[in-house]
Amino acid sequence: MAEEKGGVSDPVDKAAVLLLSLGEEDAAEILKHLGPKEVQRIGSAMTQLKNVTRDQVENVLNTFFEHVQTQTSLGIGSDAYIRNMLVQALGEEKAGSLADRILMGGNTSGLDTLKWMNGRAISDLIRFEHPQIQAIVIAYLDPDQAAEVLSNLDERVRLDIILRIASIESVQPQALQELNNILEKQFASSANSSATAHLGGIKCTADIMNFLDTATESQLIESLREVDEDLAQEIQDLMFVFENLSEVDDRGIQALMREISSDVLILALKGADEAVKEKIFGNMSSRAADLLRDDLESKGPVKVSEVEAAQKEILSIARRMSDAGEIMLGSKGGEEMI
Repeated sequence: MAEEKGGVSDPVDKAAVLLLSLGEEDAAEILKHLGPKEVQRIGSAMTQLKNVTRDQVENVLNTFFEHVQTQTSLGIGSDAYIRNMLVQALGEEKAGSLADRILMGGNTSGLDTLKWMNGRAISDLIRFEHPQIQAIVIAYLDPDQAAEVLSNLDERVRLDIILRIASIESVQPQALQELNNILEKQFASSANSSATAHLGGIKCTADIMNFLDTATESQLIESLREVDEDLAQEIQDLMFVFENLSEVDDRGIQALMREISSDVLILALKGADEAVKEKIFGNMSSRAADLLRDDLESKGPVKVSEVEAAQKEILSIARRMSDAGEIMLGSKGGEEMI
């Protein structure tokens, strides 16, 4: 748990302390309005809170009161508290299957229910479906989750699915609703008529590829080149990889570094090219840059998978900040600025 003088500094930890202080029913009502990733992050933080002091709780509550001028009762919980709260938010059936992963949601349609599942479970669910159905389902998911699903499917079908996702421009609402209804029956969830017919495309494909592990990503790009070199180049141009961080402006790099832990940064830079390293060093004080260089030199051998995981984590943060308009990412496929 990140701490600062007098209290908790990390926003996610603050939210966790606040929810643990509200009482099960009120906390459950709040969780109903959050998305899968938000619930996962806050739920994970709740399970990791230890030795929360009275001063820390008061600091969080006082900050909250300043914004809403509302006081709530205090109730510090445990695993049982969290599980009971999630059951109230979701019902016994959903909470029972998802509480262990702290991935649970409120009222969802059949397709939206997939967003609360892990990648392996979704891949098992669609493994024997027609490749076009698989492509539509994967295109509907968030890119990082879609990449996890794709990674868990047979290597022989990945290229076909990627090509299908890239070629999707729209899906008839009736077809999407039919798929949604089939999934709802499988999940025995309540109906939700909302559906979108706009998904897939080259940008969606590039976003998914961004979250694949390096080996799978490289293999798919090479396979794509053999089938359609122009399409492979279009997808690659829209991708944002770790090396592209050297193209981010200094203000963006400085903002990004404030969101990254030093341990993750050191791991990621172990496998970075010199341009990225110099970009990072150039946006630090001389003393901080020297310390980081020393840490890199003293860091022993690390697994390639650990380096890739650290780089993916940083890229995920960078994309989130880009989506929020906090930084601008530069890549070969980006628009020129004048």
